[in-house]
Amino acid sequence: MKPSDITRLISVEQPVVSPDGTAVAYVVRRVDHDANRYRSAIWLAGADGGTTRQLTGGDEADSTPVWAPDGSRLAFTRTRGGSGGSGAGGGGGGGKADEKTVTLHVIPVDAPGETVTLGTRDEVFEGLAWSPDGHHLAFASRVRDQRYADGDDDAARPPRRIDRLFPRLDSYGWTIDRPAQLFVVPVDGSAVAQQVTRDRFDYSPPAWSPDGTRLAASSARQPDFDLQSFNDVWVVDIAQALAADPADPSAFEPHRLTATDASYASLSWEPDGDRIACLHTVEQIGYRHTRVAVVDSTTGAVTLLTADLDRNCAPYPGSRAPVWDGDRLITSIEDHGRVSVISVLLDGSGAEPQRLVEGDRWVAGFDLAGGTLAFVASSVDEPSELYLVRDGEERRLSRHQAAFDATAPSVPAEHFLVSAADGTELDAWVMLPPDFDADGSYSALLNIHGGPHTQYGVRWFDEFQLYASAGHVVIFSNPRGSTGYDEASARVLISAASTEDPGEGWGPPAHDDLMRVLDAALERYPAIDADRLGVMGGSYGGYMTSWVVGHTDRFAAACTERGVNNLASLEWSSDAAGYFRFAMGATHLDAADEYARLSPITYVRDISTPVMIIHSEDDLRCPVEQADALFVAMRLLGKEVEYLRFPAESHELTRGGSPKHRIQRAQIVLEWFGR
Repeated sequence: MKPSDITRLISVEQPVVSPDGTAVAYVVRRVDHDANRYRSAIWLAGADGGTTRQLTGGDEADSTPVWAPDGSRLAFTRTRGGSGGSGAGGGGGGGKADEKTVTLHVIPVDAPGETVTLGTRDEVFEGLAWSPDGHHLAFASRVRDQRYADGDDDAARPPRRIDRLFPRLDSYGWTIDRPAQLFVVPVDGSAVAQQVTRDRFDYSPPAWSPDGTRLAASSARQPDFDLQSFNDVWVVDIAQALAADPADPSAFEPHRLTATDASYASLSWEPDGDRIACLHTVEQIGYRHTRVAVVDSTTGAVTLLTADLDRNCAPYPGSRAPVWDGDRLITSIEDHGRVSVISVLLDGSGAEPQRLVEGDRWVAGFDLAGGTLAFVASSVDEPSELYLVRDGEERRLSRHQAAFDATAPSVPAEHFLVSAADGTELDAWVMLPPDFDADGSYSALLNIHGGPHTQYGVRWFDEFQLYASAGHVVIFSNPRGSTGYDEASARVLISAASTEDPGEGWGPPAHDDLMRVLDAALERYPAIDADRLGVMGGSYGGYMTSWVVGHTDRFAAACTERGVNNLASLEWSSDAAGYFRFAMGATHLDAADEYARLSPITYVRDISTPVMIIHSEDDLRCPVEQADALFVAMRLLGKEVEYLRFPAESHELTRGGSPKHRIQRAQIVLEWFGR
């Protein structure tokens, strides 16, 4: 694989099964190099394993297909303009929303008929949901305060009034004046969408009650919600909301169902209406798994269903609402570098889940209906495709990657285990270049994932394929703190300043784990030249790259991308400003020395490795000042450093940035490590 092959990448996404289980709709996304954007179309596959067919044109960015209850129609959205990238804000441009137009449509699937356009917005339609009777769609979408609308004269625009944390969000831009509100719209096109919430709070995508009278959504509406990490499940009576005076936000209030004691996300209502399934995370210092839970729709009582599983049930990417299936819920979990689909009993017994899709692969999306389980999955050496399980038999439904595979064969990886200092068994992998010669001599790149609470694993990853194809041995692993392990192994990353479960903090334990992984790789593969080692990573991986080169000189070169270098300034400048006290166990105001001890910039004088810094100018998660700090310090100290700033890109550059920038970034990295 070469950097130019990025233009040939195809992504298979968002599978949804028809109510009778006989068909699967899904999204195929591709790169338009000339237009420097992404385009996507809705496709259909028969559950019998027959042919697939393209349903929508694909000249724009069609996505989010949702079946009508009777299976005759699909709702979907179409985005014109913007980059069409994978981020909710279009993939590029973190400082403000992309210039785009989004339309909502309903299209007949089999019978002749016209596509109905239900609305046009300059914001994304999120979480499309059909009413049980098939007459309406509900969705969430941001509502702009027109005083701050894009395109106005900056010299005349009034200042934004900011009275809470989190006023911006990476890939979205300003959100304090664009709250996500709930809407309903008739699907026959007889009326425009009507807003059923009218306040300053953000709402999650909605879930319909089975009787079609209410919507459930999660929202943080409590006083000082920005100083807490929890929200609630709220229920909106649609008739009451529509009858309220739209000019008076206080005329209607949704009903709070839960006790403001956890974070609730990804809701789905039980078919008989008694319970609402959700992804549930408790507020505590340090990392806690997201679990599957059910909330009583009358009392708000919460029952955790996966507490005994001790695995994260919100994989990234690929998390979705649990799916109801009789006496079970279907969800996905992260486990030792894999993402699998499981079913859990609703009785709260904690019985061992049934594994429906497993093996050495990464499920990035799934759906179940009519006895058919459809999923999109990849493995280390096979890009994403669509599969299904029906009557106990698994079938592959798509082969969109065949042309790419034929000309750019994927490189496999070998798995091995490494013991951490505390005995934790760490998953690690090595990807060898094509035509690897055990008697040869090879450079190696140690890759460090972001998060820190994410995981590397058995999914197809274009960056690793590029590095291996260029002749490097690629080493990657999941140090402690990664998901895919139990909760206890992650608590070592809590700082020593915490009064609850104090640990060693972000840097030291991961550094030790990574060096153990590297030592094991060098022992297993003598062809790796210990004098030609590189280290790299993005976000938390960028943090660890900076940390590593400040604590060892064993690497010949380093590349830190969208990294963190100063934890104190991150705590006040990030779009997640204020959040890091949960990870650290204290704020930068109360633990300044600990923030300094765990900041890579503190050790810049000890860096002897040449460093390349890559950062996006519109990154709001790890603002560009983090890169500025490292570059200026290294330059003042006369150390070897290069700095690449990408314009009009967010934190998502490598995943959903503009195609041309992704190609340029790949070329830059390969050139740096090829010197």
